[in-house]
This record gives sequence, structure tokens and C-alpha cells, in this order.
Amino acid sequence: MNRVHQQLPIGIDLGTSYSCVAVWRHRWAEIIPDEMGNRTTPTCVAFNGTERLIGHAAKAQASINPTNTIFDVKRLLGRRFSDLSERGHVKTLPFEITARSDDKPMILIQYKGKEMEFAAEELISMILMRMRSIAESYLGSSVQNAVISIPAKFNDRQRQAIRDAGHIAGLHVMRLINEASAAAIAYGLEKKGSSGSYSNGEKNVLVFDLGGGSLNVSLIAIEESIVIVKASAGDVYLGGEDFDQRLVDYFIHVFKTKHNKDISGNQRKVTKLRAACERAKRALSSATQTTIEIDFLSNDTDFYANITRSKFEELNNDLFTKCMEAVEKCLREAHVDKNEVDEIVLVGGSSRIPKIQQLLQGFFNGKELCKSMNPDETVACGAAAHAAILSGQGNDQLEDFLLLDVTSLSLGLETAGGAMKVMIPRNSAIPTKKEMLFSTHQSKQQGRGVCHELIQTVDQDDTAVKNSSKNADDSSPCRVSIQVYEGEKSKAWKNTLLGKFEFSAVSTGTNGRPNIMVTFDIDANYALTVSAKDMVTGVKSKLSITNSKNRQNKEEIEKMVDRAQKHKAEDDKHAKNVEAKNALENTVYDMRNAMREMDEGIEKAMNWLESNQLAGADEFEAKMEELRRMWNRIMPKV
Repeated sequence: MNRVHQQLPIGIDLGTSYSCVAVWRHRWAEIIPDEMGNRTTPTCVAFNGTERLIGHAAKAQASINPTNTIFDVKRLLGRRFSDLSERGHVKTLPFEITARSDDKPMILIQYKGKEMEFAAEELISMILMRMRSIAESYLGSSVQNAVISIPAKFNDRQRQAIRDAGHIAGLHVMRLINEASAAAIAYGLEKKGSSGSYSNGEKNVLVFDLGGGSLNVSLIAIEESIVIVKASAGDVYLGGEDFDQRLVDYFIHVFKTKHNKDISGNQRKVTKLRAACERAKRALSSATQTTIEIDFLSNDTDFYANITRSKFEELNNDLFTKCMEAVEKCLREAHVDKNEVDEIVLVGGSSRIPKIQQLLQGFFNGKELCKSMNPDETVACGAAAHAAILSGQGNDQLEDFLLLDVTSLSLGLETAGGAMKVMIPRNSAIPTKKEMLFSTHQSKQQGRGVCHELIQTVDQDDTAVKNSSKNADDSSPCRVSIQVYEGEKSKAWKNTLLGKFEFSAVSTGTNGRPNIMVTFDIDANYALTVSAKDMVTGVKSKLSITNSKNRQNKEEIEKMVDRAQKHKAEDDKHAKNVEAKNALENTVYDMRNAMREMDEGIEKAMNWLESNQLAGADEFEAKMEELRRMWNRIMPKV
């Protein structure tokens, strides 16, 4: 069999705080542990004077190297620096972020004595490369294909940024899957696995995914082997990191009140406090109170303080309320009453918080929550299963499994007056295709214009369109600028511009205005193609949304690929140097210990010889054999 066909695709849950990788083998999804047995990896990268660190090694040294330890970078993907600054997000991070000329955020670090600048995509690619390396070591073969999970509310820019990061990491991103959708696949497979078949009838499953950086709530219908996403809601700025920040702010105030010292400007101290707050948050999921203990938090001042679960809940009360608002919004947009929800599935580490579970259970009238799956691993398992389906390497467990997802944001175009005309509303099932007939703002318009109001919604073969084409007067050609946006605002400029194209030589119809059929076509990979057709002449023009504003261009991406390969070569060289150094050290210690043991043996033999000068030949020969055995035993160690 060709080796290419033997390569297994992987599923990667790329989390804000922790990431996880899985593979579909032996009729189930296996979580892939790293060389130390860890089943999740911190989404963290660090740089110092000698090496680059990724994952656990990076997180372990964060308190002594805060300005060069990068975390929470997933939230920077596809964002403008001005937006991040407006939210105040930049101020909460210990490392420096600057704005490029196009308002793209860039992370500044010191590495091997030099200042370097990284885009978020490049840093995310390092995490993906680490996950790929973990999988390759575990599987003993090369890995190239992957399905990567993302928050449902990621916009086009963010999705493209993840694809770019995958390319830099040397991965072929087969598909991006919404995290809640991946969790629903894992849930459906678990239910099938426990009974051998799917449950009868349609079940409404609410997937509540609260991770380190984002909240995703999806209402999903599961019937037989079909998973249909009905609606999604959430917030890409609501998760465990925000709960941690509330604790950090609270304890900074406590420390200042107690010791009259403000540590908020010292990144090293704040990073030590942040790590302690994360531990406290985790502890409060099982205990009603815990203690923050940090030696020498400020010079010679130690910090000890208690925090109760009730205080933690008070500090985050408004954030918990937002979580429930997202649940309500999801059900409202799915047109499903809460009493019609059959199961509530918890996903993401922060879903373990008792108050979150209490609010969910109370909202659903005391209904039991599904806790049968590991919330840290469910998404990766679902992504791995989806990768196996796409690659055709799934078994009978997957052969009839189908996922039907929805758009997370509305797609439309700008009309006269800057209004946003929605072509594909959010939560529309994909793939989908929508057509509308447009005209220009002024009759017989010369020069550039924007599409005006919708005249009527028709199919391409509609009689009205045929008649307008048949009796058309095409004596006045014009140009039309079609601008494609993504978002929910009524004004187009307040949404995200995905792209634009100019449609030239448009003719006018009997109404004195051009008749232009605009088509939005989105496929299962969320790839959008927008086309326009002059219904008089049949002239067409189209735009594939593949290079959103703020996305790295091809040249920049290839530079990042080259730099990634260079960093990997440096890492490999450093690892080889460390390995050689450790081997030499081990040999030196082994030789020293062996020589000590030999010296002790020789000294004992000398003492015996001095005391047994008149011993018989058999005794001398026995002692000689003893020395030979000792020599043979010790020498293999050297």
C-alpha cells in the first residue's frame, strides 16, 4: 500500500489556553499524549536567550520571563490593533503588542539578544507544529492532514488566519470545524457506541462550550447518523482567561490595600499572581474556598490571602450572566423552546465551574447535565472523527455519519446609502446558494455606483427576468462596484469588508436601470464566492473570498514558512546539542561511579591479599574470578 494512503489525518482542538490532538483508530478517537504523558498542551510559546519553548516548557517559565512568553494569542487572530486597544485587551497582556501600518497587531519579543516581530498566525503555527510533532511521535509516521476546530463566531478573517497558520506549520487543513459541532459529533458517536445504534427519533442537544478564551453555544439536532446545527451563539471574548483576570484585578487591589504596594505595573509579579489565580479558580471547582500563597510577591513581602467560591462568583457574576444570555439567544434563533431540549452537553474546562452548571440546570428546570465526556478532550475527538470521514479512512462506525453546519455571521453587500443588504442570514445551513436581482441607484447611471435596493427575489429562470432581458435597451453601459460584507450591523461600513469587485459594461433594462443578478455561494468549507450577471447581455463577473483585508499576503506567508523551518532547524540543533551534552554528562558520571566502584573493589582485594599471603591456590583463583566478574559488570556501564 502506498505510504501516502497510510497516513492518518488528525483532529486538533486549538484552544485559547490549552490545545489537544486526537486521531481516529481502532473504531474510536484516541487522544494523543505527548512524550511526558500529558493529554493537553498549553497554547503558549516562549523565547529566551538560547531557545524557543512551546507548551508546558513555555508555561513553566512564564513568571521569570513574562515579556517573552506569549499566551492568549488566539484572541489576536484576524483582529485589528485598534479594536484590541479599544477593548483594553492589550493592557492585560505582559508582552508588547504594536500596530503595523495596516493596523494589524504584531507581537514584539527578545530572542537570542535580538528584537523580533511576529504575527499571531506565526505564533499559532508554532502550536500547530507542536501538535503535529506530538502526533507524529505517537503514530510513528508523517502527519500532513488535519481538521482544526475554531469558535463558531470566528469571522472570515479569523478563519483565513487559522488556515494560514496551518500552512506555515506544514499542515493541509482539510476543514475548519466549529468547536460545538465537533463536540456534537463526539457526543453522537458516544451514544451510538454505548448502544450499538443511534437513538430513535430526533434529539435536540444543546452544546455548551466554555473554554479558556471563548464561549460557544449551539443547538444541534441529532437523528440517526445526521447531525444538524440549528443555531449558534457565543462570545469570542468570554472564557476562563476572563475569570482569571477578574481574580488578578481583585488580588492586586487586596495586596495594595494590605501592604500599600501597587504591583500592577510589574509584569513579572502580575504573571506570578496570574498563575496563582488560575490554580485558585481550578481549586474552587471542587472546594468552597482556597488560598493564594506567593512568596516574595513584592521584594521581601509575601502574599497570603483566602478566596471563597462565593467571592469568585460575585467577581464574575456579570460574565456568568452573559453565558446564560448566549444560551437564550441560541434557543431563540433556533426557534426551540428550552423544554424541547433533550440533552445539555458540557464542553471546555470552564464548564466545570459549579455556578455555571447551577445556572444551566436552573434555566432548564433542573434537567441533569451530560458530564459523561471529558470536557477537555471532546472537541479534539470530534475533529478527529470528522477528519477520518473527510479522508475516507473511517470505518463502519463513521460511514453514514453526516454533519450539516450553519453560517455564524450574516453575509451581504452594500446598497445605496451604505445599508447592509443581507444575502445569507446567520445560522443558514451550509452549503447554500442565494440569488437576488439588483439595480443601480440612478437610472442610466454612468460611472461607478453601488447596488441599490432589491427589486425582487427571483430564480435565474424567472419569467420577469426573461421579459426584462428580452425587451432590454442596452444603450447605456455602466460600472457597478459590488462590496461584500460579513456581520450583523445595519450599516455596511460597521461590518467586516470581505472583498469587492467592479462589474463593468452593465446594460439597462426596460425600467431604465440595469438588472443585475447577484449570487452568493458558500460551500461546506465556508468558502464564499460572489458573482454578478447582467441579465441583458449575460456578462458575468465573480469574486472568491480568499484574501481578506488584514490577511497576510502570499509573500509574507512564504517568509513565515521559511522562518518556521529555520526555527525548527535551530530547535533541532539545540535539542541535538542538549542530547549530546546529556550523553557526555551521563558517561562521565557513569565512568566516575565505575572507577569509584573499581577502586573500592581493588582496595578490598589488596587488603585481602595482604591478610592472606599463605592462602591456597583455589582461594587466590576464586578472588581473581571475583575481580573479573566485577570488571565485566562495571565496564558495560561506561
